[in-house]
Amino acid sequence: MSRRAPIPANPVQAAAPDKTRRHLLQAGTLALLLGRQHIAFGATIVAVRMWPAQDYTRITIESDQRLQTQQLLVGNPPRMAIDIDGLELSPTLRELVGKVRADDPYVAGLRVGQYAPRVVRIVFDLKQPVVPQVFSLAPVAAYKNRLVFDLYPQRAVDPLEALITERLRDATGVPGATAAAPPPAAGDDPLGDLMRQQANRAGAALPPVASAPPAQPAPALAPPAPQAPVANVPPPPAPAATTQGPNRATPSRTDRIIIVALDPGHGGEDPGAIGPNGTREKDIVLSVARRLRDRINASSVNGSPMRAFMTRDADFFVPLGTRVQKARRVQADLFVSIHADAFTTPTARGASVYALSQSGASSSAARWLANKENEADLVGGVNMGGQDAHVQRALFDMSTTAQINDSIKLGTAMLGEMKGMGARLHKPRVEQAGFAVLKAPDIPSVLVETAFISNPEEEAKLRSAAYQEELADALMRGIQGYFAKNPPLARSRQL
Repeated sequence: MSRRAPIPANPVQAAAPDKTRRHLLQAGTLALLLGRQHIAFGATIVAVRMWPAQDYTRITIESDQRLQTQQLLVGNPPRMAIDIDGLELSPTLRELVGKVRADDPYVAGLRVGQYAPRVVRIVFDLKQPVVPQVFSLAPVAAYKNRLVFDLYPQRAVDPLEALITERLRDATGVPGATAAAPPPAAGDDPLGDLMRQQANRAGAALPPVASAPPAQPAPALAPPAPQAPVANVPPPPAPAATTQGPNRATPSRTDRIIIVALDPGHGGEDPGAIGPNGTREKDIVLSVARRLRDRINASSVNGSPMRAFMTRDADFFVPLGTRVQKARRVQADLFVSIHADAFTTPTARGASVYALSQSGASSSAARWLANKENEADLVGGVNMGGQDAHVQRALFDMSTTAQINDSIKLGTAMLGEMKGMGARLHKPRVEQAGFAVLKAPDIPSVLVETAFISNPEEEAKLRSAAYQEELADALMRGIQGYFAKNPPLARSRQL
């Protein structure tokens, strides 16, 4: 990028050499009233955030105006430079340097500096080659304009292969079994030779500006679930490696794995509902999902081991359609989306379970909730230029009556167990509405609203580890009760 001409020392005088002294004094007074941030280059940075995860790392820069950017990739060592036009370096933007975490799979560090009078450059030092997506989001909810960088691996780990390999590792005791995909070749630039040549020519110009200090890993989002035996949940079966018959796991074939996809709602840029004491829905539901995951992984169905697959296992955003696609990719037997309800008044309370409806919502409350949950993509931030948007929309129209009937059976079993643990129910039966996240055509899917986080009493319960344990127990018993009456279909999953 060519450097811009320097800005005159006194923009007011340079712009109006013919003005009278009185006009100049008026302009100077106006400049003092507006402040430098209003008359400099236009945009003001409001906040910067980073969301590292195994799936991808997201970086967001929030500003009061839409930002214009250009990007360059350098192959060896892997780096990415982002030039933001019409911007002056600010303390808020410098905060991005300290946002890098040691456990980020993609970003090793970053530098930020004033590359030219009207251009700020951010240089990301990468741990591996990435496929970046850079896009802008219009203001929505509490956010102003957002510039988003999503850094995806060039070759992602196959989630089904990872689950099967995990099962093999447990069954055979072979620690070397791993599902990690081989790293892509260094220097492989998805933007093509032209971009790489441009990046190489610009490489020497990457500014040696402020570098990130050694990053510290963030504390765990929620404490791990206790290892004490869970009430009414059968102990795990003997390792499949010692079992004779068709369910025996081998290096080339694994036994029948019952996979339950757990979908903690919201995440990352989308906090979900926020309780009166500041409790965020995305944190609570991730903690509950982790506890339920531990119970699923320690259980079996008719001798077949169970495995939980998390659509997100950290604090990052997953689009609604991607959640459905992830569950289908691992051939999940069930899909359980976990949320914490909210309403406009703090008196609403009670747990609920929802299934999909193709013919309209079963109540006005169910319709209101579905509309609210379906707006998660707007808040979390989806790249509308993605190539799979049409695929997602087509998928949402494929749900079947059989899937909905099975979903209602699963939801009924869960409601009964939650009532049995003493939880207050908002509705005594499974409600139905057009939830986008429940539209997997071949997987029984339910959305569990654990309680109303907008109710102060229920918010306190949701924050309680003891209540989360009870809730995970109840959901586990509901899953087992469903499988007791609806055995999973025979299915062979091979490496």
